[in-house]
Amino acid sequence: MKTYLTPVNEIERKWYVVDAQKQILGRLASEIAVRLRGKHKAIYSTFQDTGDFVIVVNAEKVRLTGKKLDDKKYYNHSGYIGGIRERSAKEILEKRPEELLYKAVKGMLPKNSLGRAQLKKLKVYAGTEHPHEAQQPETLSF
Repeated sequence: MKTYLTPVNEIERKWYVVDAQKQILGRLASEIAVRLRGKHKAIYSTFQDTGDFVIVVNAEKVRLTGKKLDDKKYYNHSGYIGGIRERSAKEILEKRPEELLYKAVKGMLPKNSLGRAQLKKLKVYAGTEHPHEAQQPETLSF
């Protein structure tokens, strides 16, 4: 039996809007990752980008359970000796709330060129406004 390969021009990509207000970060990120990868479609295959576009609004109002807001740490390294930076989830949520959700979804996608292509279809905004009205996105609720 041969593996079915969906032609790229036959892949139908939809646009979805997700409201992150009062949503738990990890649960929301896993649902978004499923949509970006295309695992909800019958034509899904592991080696093709069959996913949809996802727009997330109100990223600043996402919730973390327990003491994760203070205890969860994110690390960056500049490449120089002693160049490691540590930031808590609370600091990131205050300064750049889009980054918190972006990093959570990025960690749930494949770590290769396919994952990078799928991540480009994620658009995260801190407020309620987004510039993608022309795509006529559907509202998606979890």
